[in-house]
Amino acid sequence: MEQAQRIAAQVVRQTRPARSYSERLDRFILHPVLGPVILVVVLLTMFQSVFAWAEPVMAFIDGFFGSLAGLVESAMPAGPLRSLLTDGVIGGVGSVIVFLPQIVILFVFISILEDSGYLPRAAFLADRLFSWCGLSGKSLIPLLTSFACGVPGIMATRTIDDRRVRLTTILVAPLMSCSARLPVYSIMIAAFIPYRTVLGIFNLQGLALAAMYFLGVFVAVIVSLVMSRFVHRRARGSFLMEMPAYRMPTLAVVGMRVWTRARMFLVRAGTIILAITIIIWALSYYPRGDTQPPAETAALQESVSSPSAEAENLSAASRQLRNSYLGRAGRFLEPVFRPLGWDWKITVGALASFPAREVIIATLGTIYNLDDTGSENRQSLVTRLREARWDHGPKLGQPVFGPAVALSIMVFFALCAQCAATLVTIRQETGRWIYPVATFAYMTTLAYVGALVVYQVFSRLGW
Repeated sequence: MEQAQRIAAQVVRQTRPARSYSERLDRFILHPVLGPVILVVVLLTMFQSVFAWAEPVMAFIDGFFGSLAGLVESAMPAGPLRSLLTDGVIGGVGSVIVFLPQIVILFVFISILEDSGYLPRAAFLADRLFSWCGLSGKSLIPLLTSFACGVPGIMATRTIDDRRVRLTTILVAPLMSCSARLPVYSIMIAAFIPYRTVLGIFNLQGLALAAMYFLGVFVAVIVSLVMSRFVHRRARGSFLMEMPAYRMPTLAVVGMRVWTRARMFLVRAGTIILAITIIIWALSYYPRGDTQPPAETAALQESVSSPSAEAENLSAASRQLRNSYLGRAGRFLEPVFRPLGWDWKITVGALASFPAREVIIATLGTIYNLDDTGSENRQSLVTRLREARWDHGPKLGQPVFGPAVALSIMVFFALCAQCAATLVTIRQETGRWIYPVATFAYMTTLAYVGALVVYQVFSRLGW
C-alpha cells in the first residue's frame, strides 16, 4: 500500500482548475464581511452622485421654466387664464420636472448594477441579513425594484415560492423609497441641509438622502420581524440562486431602461400631476373677493410686540390665498399636523399627494406662486420655501421651514403609503382588500409618529 502511494505520488499530478474572472471577484463581493461593506459603499456612491451630478442640469431646467413663466406673464393680460398657465401648469408641473436629472442618474446606477450581474450577488448577501426577520434573499430583488417603483416591485414577488415570505415582502415593499419620493427629499435637502463635506469624502446632503433610503429599509426589517411573530412560521427552505457571470453593461440596454423610466415619469407629470395641479390651482385661486385681512390675522398682528414686515402687512395675494377654498380647508385641518411643525400649506400639500407622492412639490409650487409678493423676478421654489413665514397663530411672522420641519416632511413621506397605484397592486397580488387597507393604516401611523418624533426632537435641539 505504501509502495503504491509512493508510485502514485511520483506519476500523478493534481492541478487546480483555473478560477474564472467572476469567481475571483466573488471572493471579495460575496465575502461575509467585505461583501456587505462593498454593498453599502456602492449605495452611498449612488446617492452622492444623485446630488453632485444633477445640480447643473436642474439649475438649467429651473431657469428655463422661470423664464417661460415670465414670458407668458409679459405676453398675456392678468386674469385667471394667465394665472392657470404660470402658477398652475408651469409653476406646478415645472416644479416636478426639474427633478428629472436626479431620477435619470438613479436609474442609470440601478440599470448598471442589474446589467452587470451584481444584483444576484446582493440578493445572496441579503439572505444572510434577512433570514432572521422573516424575509429571504429572494425578497431583495422585489425590494430593490421598489426603489424605482413599488408597482413592479410588488409584482416581482411572484418569484418567491414561500407564501409567507411573499406576503411579508409585499407588505413592506412600499417602505422602499421609490423615485416619486426623490423630488420630496431633494427639494427639502437642497433648501435646508447645508452642503458640507463629511470625512473629506462624502457631503452632508448625500448622506441625508442615503439616510432616507436606509430608513425605509430599516423600518421594513422591523415590520417584517413583527409580522413573523404573527404569521404562521414554516420550516425555511434553502436559498438557491444561479450566479451569472459578470459582464460589462451595454449602453443600449442601460439607455433603454433609463429612457423607459424617464418617459413614465414625464407621462405621470403630464397626466396625473397636471390634473391634480389644475384642481389645486382652482381651489387656491377661487373664490375671488375681498382681500382685506381677516379679523383673526389683524388681532394676532396687534398682539405681537415686534412683528416682522412680512407678518405686519400680508400682501393682497397672501390674503386671497388664505381665504380661498384650499386655504380654508388647510386651516381647518392644520391643528392635526401642527405638532409635526406644518402650517396649512404643507398640510394641504401632503393631503393632495395621497394619489401620487410627488404631487406635494407641484402643490407647493402652485401655492407659493399664487402667494406672490409682487417681485418682478420669479424665485425658485427653494427660495420661496426658505422665505416662507407663518401668516397666523402664535408663530406669526416666524419662518415656516427649517431643518427640523424638512426632516419631519421627509420622514413622513419616507414611511407613508401615498400611492394609489401601489395599494391597488397589493390588492391584485393578494386577492384581498384587507392587505392594502392594513398597509395604508400601518404606514400612515408610522409616518405620523415618525415625523412627530423627529420634529419634536430636532426643534428642541435648536434646528
